[in-house]
Amino acid sequence: MYRIIGGDGQEYGPISAEQVRQWIAQGRLNAGSQVRADDAVDWQTLGAVPEFADAVGAQPPPAFAVPPANSPPPVVGEDDYDLDVTGCLSGGWRLLQANFGLLFAATLVYGAILLALAVLGAIPLVGMIFSIVSLVIGGPLIGGLFYVFILANRGQPTAVGDVFIGFRTNFGQLFLGQLVTSLLSGLCLAPAMMVLAIGMVPAVAQQREPSVGVFVACGVLMLIGLIPLVFLTTNWVFTLPLIIDRRLDFWTAMKTSWRQVSRHWWSVFALLLLGGLVNCAGLLACGVGVLFTAPIVIGAMVLAYETLFRPAR
Repeated sequence: MYRIIGGDGQEYGPISAEQVRQWIAQGRLNAGSQVRADDAVDWQTLGAVPEFADAVGAQPPPAFAVPPANSPPPVVGEDDYDLDVTGCLSGGWRLLQANFGLLFAATLVYGAILLALAVLGAIPLVGMIFSIVSLVIGGPLIGGLFYVFILANRGQPTAVGDVFIGFRTNFGQLFLGQLVTSLLSGLCLAPAMMVLAIGMVPAVAQQREPSVGVFVACGVLMLIGLIPLVFLTTNWVFTLPLIIDRRLDFWTAMKTSWRQVSRHWWSVFALLLLGGLVNCAGLLACGVGVLFTAPIVIGAMVLAYETLFRPAR
């Protein structure tokens, strides 16, 4: 029997040698993963254990080099980078292929929870409660989903249940990271909403149709507001991965994401745009196609995250 140290610094096991081989084959362990036998005292890398040399040798290398599994969260680097947009998407597909059961199930759990809360939120009166619940748990859930994909990409142990790790680790920071970025981005559409409200109130009070000018003005302001909305959303897109992976507070994560994304903003925006188009194609496939496209897009975002936020050298 063996014990493994995961990417979160937690110890897993005891597990059998066969289970270790399965995790290697799934890409959840690599040659740098820390392992020790139950009757041993010292930890060693998996690649140094003769029993697993053949399995590790047959394992495809991870998309990016990563530190040993038992190392503390690395400091975010300040280096420049070159983001390969199409390479991230193709890498997301390969990551899904190598860990299909894990990543598909994790995405399904996340989507099922949000869908259930959305349906319950439509119930009159009590629906407000479920809407609030969705707002509170949204950030931790997204962070947990990213966590599963990040560890899978690094070849470190993870499981579907790690989707809920955000409820045990940095819950408050994940909640604030999602809430603050959403509120600040949403302010871009506030002028359009104010014009619509101001135009609708008198019309409703007088039981007449609102003027066409109200809707025209609202539409123009909405289009104008979309420009800063897209800009801010793109700059803060890696806030939650930074919180769950590097244990940053939400404000530091927002600033760090902004700083690195702004180096090559158009490349990151292009990845988000292409990812959105891929998910749209999945939705067009009777809606269920998104269950397969979403993990690819999330995997692509994780590969981009590893490119932007390499450990400082």
